[in-house]
Amino acid sequence: MKFGFVFPKSDVQKAIEYAEIAEKSGWDGFFVWEPLYGIDAWITLTAIACRTKKIRIGTMITPLSRMRPWKLASEVLTLDILSQGRVTLSVALGAIDTGFAEFGEKLGRKIRAELLDEGLEVMTGLWQGKFNYEGKHYHIRETAFFKRHPPPSLIQQPTIPIWVVAAWPWGKSMKRALKYDGILPAVMPKKGKFEEVTPEHIRQVNKYIEENRSVKDKFDIVVEGTTPINNPSKSKEVIKPFEEAGATWWIESMWDQESLDPVLERLREGPPK
Repeated sequence: MKFGFVFPKSDVQKAIEYAEIAEKSGWDGFFVWEPLYGIDAWITLTAIACRTKKIRIGTMITPLSRMRPWKLASEVLTLDILSQGRVTLSVALGAIDTGFAEFGEKLGRKIRAELLDEGLEVMTGLWQGKFNYEGKHYHIRETAFFKRHPPPSLIQQPTIPIWVVAAWPWGKSMKRALKYDGILPAVMPKKGKFEEVTPEHIRQVNKYIEENRSVKDKFDIVVEGTTPINNPSKSKEVIKPFEEAGATWWIESMWDQESLDPVLERLREGPPK
C-alpha cells in the first residue's frame, strides 16, 4: 500500500511548504483540492513540482464536468513534463453544493456524467495525438496548426494515471472507472445517500474489479480517511483491514481541522508504514 496526504486548506504558500515536508517525511503522494473559485490547483502543483523530486502529486479531486477538457489536458501534460512523470489526475462529476448553481454550471447528474465521460475521452485522445472527436457535447477537428507545432509527448507512458470517483454498487458508474487506472469508491446503496466506506465495501469493490476488468494490469483502489496523531500502532490497526481487502492507496484526509497545526503534526509523523 502507498500513502498520500491531501492538503485541506486554501493557502498556496503552505501547500508548497507542506508538500516539501511530506516528501521528507516519507509520504508517497501529496494532493490538493480544486475549488470552483480560489487557489488554482494546477498552478499550486506546478510550484510543488519544482520544489520536490520524487513525491507523486495530483488533485483530490478535479470536477471535469465543468471544465474544458483540452485546457485541462494541456495543464496536466505540462505538469507531467515539469514533474518528470509524477502527476496523477483524480476526477469526478463534482459536488454541486460547492457553487455550481451560483456560477451557472450544469447541475443534472446525467449531463454531468456525459460531460465527464466525453471529457475523459477527449483528454486521453489528445495525449495520444488524436485530434478528431465527435460527441454529444464536444466536437473537435484536427487543424493544420498542430501539424506545424505538434504538442510534446507525455513523460508517463502509455498515459497519465487517472483515478475516477465511482458510486458503489452502481454498474454504470463502476464501469466508467474500470476504463482507467484507479477508483475512489463512494458507497451509495441508494441514490443520493452516501455511507462511510468500510473494508467490507473495499473487498466487494475489489472482487467486482477482478471479475469485470478485462485488462489485468495495475489498478488502484484509493481510500480516504484519517489516522490518529502520535499513535502509529493504532494507525496501522485502522489501515490494515483496508489493505487486506485490496486497497492500494490510503489518502490521509484531515478536512475538518480548523487549524493547520494538527495537519502539520500528522504530516511530519509520516505514513504508518
